[in-house]
Amino acid sequence: MKKTIVMAITGLSVILGGCKSEKPKDTVAQEDNFTYEVDAFADLQILRYKVPEFESLSLQQKEMIYYLSQAAIEGRDILFDQNNKYNLAIRRTLEAIYENYQGEKTSNDYKEFEVYLKRVWFSNGIHHHYGEEKFLPGFSKEFFETQVKALPADKVPVKAGQSIDDFFKMIEPVMFDPGVMAKKVNQADGVDLIKTSANNYYGEGVSQNEVETFYAKMKNPNDTTPIMFGMNSRLVKENGQLVEKVWKVGGLYSPAIERVIGWLEKAKAVAENDAQKKVIDKLVSFYTTGDLKTFDNYAIAWVQDSLSRVDFVNGFTESYGDPLGMKASWESVVNFKNVEATKRTETISSNAQWFEDNSPVNPRFRKEKVKGVTAKVITVAQLGGDCYPSTPIGINLPNSNWIRKDYGSKSVTIENIMEAYDKAAEHSGFSEEFVWSKTELDLLHNYGFITDILHTDLHEILGHGSGQLLPGVDPDALKAYGSTIEEARADLFGLYYLPDAKLVELGITPDAEAYKAEYYRFMMNGLMTQLTRIEPGKNVEEAHMRNRQLIARWTYEKGKAENVVEFKERDGKTFVVVNDYAKLRNLFGQLLAEIQRVKSEGDFNGAKNLVENFGVKVDPKLHNEVLARYKALNLKPYKGFINPVYELVKDKDGKVTDVKISYTEGYTEQMLRYAKEFSILPTYND
Repeated sequence: MKKTIVMAITGLSVILGGCKSEKPKDTVAQEDNFTYEVDAFADLQILRYKVPEFESLSLQQKEMIYYLSQAAIEGRDILFDQNNKYNLAIRRTLEAIYENYQGEKTSNDYKEFEVYLKRVWFSNGIHHHYGEEKFLPGFSKEFFETQVKALPADKVPVKAGQSIDDFFKMIEPVMFDPGVMAKKVNQADGVDLIKTSANNYYGEGVSQNEVETFYAKMKNPNDTTPIMFGMNSRLVKENGQLVEKVWKVGGLYSPAIERVIGWLEKAKAVAENDAQKKVIDKLVSFYTTGDLKTFDNYAIAWVQDSLSRVDFVNGFTESYGDPLGMKASWESVVNFKNVEATKRTETISSNAQWFEDNSPVNPRFRKEKVKGVTAKVITVAQLGGDCYPSTPIGINLPNSNWIRKDYGSKSVTIENIMEAYDKAAEHSGFSEEFVWSKTELDLLHNYGFITDILHTDLHEILGHGSGQLLPGVDPDALKAYGSTIEEARADLFGLYYLPDAKLVELGITPDAEAYKAEYYRFMMNGLMTQLTRIEPGKNVEEAHMRNRQLIARWTYEKGKAENVVEFKERDGKTFVVVNDYAKLRNLFGQLLAEIQRVKSEGDFNGAKNLVENFGVKVDPKLHNEVLARYKALNLKPYKGFINPVYELVKDKDGKVTDVKISYTEGYTEQMLRYAKEFSILPTYND
């Protein structure tokens, strides 16, 4: 999935992996008695989001949202298992301890236990949702062993024939040993990325070379409509031979998939039109057969449905969890169009051909005819799987390059999520700490929110939808660097066009100076402030973070001779200063041209050099300084959301008369309810 990810770092409402922060702990963002902040622990803050205009929808639309929302939660356990094969065993054990605990709840061990459980819920497993490294319990092994053995025997998720002692011996190193399954996704250069990653997309003993060889043999370089090989399967060894275990009805994850289908069928019965029914039919057919050609047909039908107000993503979509960018994690987003705000994105998408034709990239790599680019602003109604609790604020799908070229794509900006971030980010003190001067502060105050939104719009609508692969280029040619390069390409497209007079002409930007707010924020974040999310001594690992550092570091280095961007010190503190915004735009254009060339030609070595030279390494002195300054602000770098709760209202004959929405459920309450109502998979899915 082409996703715009938000991290919470600054007091600004900024996007594309940029910065947002929490309010001081003794304050809670409220509006009309709506409480945004729900909980806070570790490096996380939990928020609510509003669903404005839900009450104004028709009963048919509200009922459809209800069924799609149920389907959005049914795949939750799929993601846990995809992230690590022991995740379900660990989560279910922790939940059993929480609900059966009889000891002293004021002890440090118990307090740390609660934090660990909440982190497992948030990250959909034992590895950090963004940093990918395993987080360790703050409670002792002895505490955990005592609690496991105090549970009723039927509450311990042992394997068949396994004793509770054997279960503990199996789980203990997975949870407590920092060297066991240390990273969910490893993208370090020079190692076997499959064997050193702890995700569950590949079986025991499968190597990176075997994976690449296995799928390379399937591909036909002359196929102009290739399927996304391996997208919906686990690759394992049986009797020494590689075999795909497909995620479908009757295959892996069948119990959960069958329940997803059940809710989709109910949604189909109240669909808005035949196009929407066709989308659901094809998605159900894909879930039933596991056939990837059927998935492409579903994706085409989904792109072509531009009239339905209610829309959704449901299925195996996101590929960031696989170091090779092939296997797709399960996720869902249920939404409906924000009609008024969509006028902005429709203006951009209707001019997509102009932006493509005037791009600074080589004409060979441009699309001669941009097809089917649809864009809208949406209101999220429910989040699921890899979009929950941490969620994107922009999406562009489908992923298939040939479908995007021949049929177009859908781009969305998720405005109610952005609003929730913005409301929760006020008064943090971050800007005063890290922004260079009043000039930049005024820029961010006056233009920060609108340019954030516009960067997301341009990133999703135009960036991901731009350019083309040359004939015969393998879509997976960039391998582990593909995700970083793709995000950099979309970011750069947005950055390059933000200052363009065309946006002022179209009435999209207020004036010719507004873009400077996003330019300053992006460079400050890419060069410095995103380091708050990295542990001391570590490199940059996550694709979005690598993308931002790559862009910021490359333009900083290339502009050194003319002092386009510089680091300045004041009172012993380091700041980023942009001295020439026009020249910075020119540098963005140069890098965009090179990134597009790398993508279009499938230049693996070019991608590797860009990412490894500019996107990975961290200056330890600057890193330590940023961490210390950030710690003093008492902020949390990541935010996520809990969902509203929907309830069908029926008359005495069982006919649905309304759908109610409520926002009162707490974080722990929601997670425990989901575990009871939406947890059908076996603990071990071998």
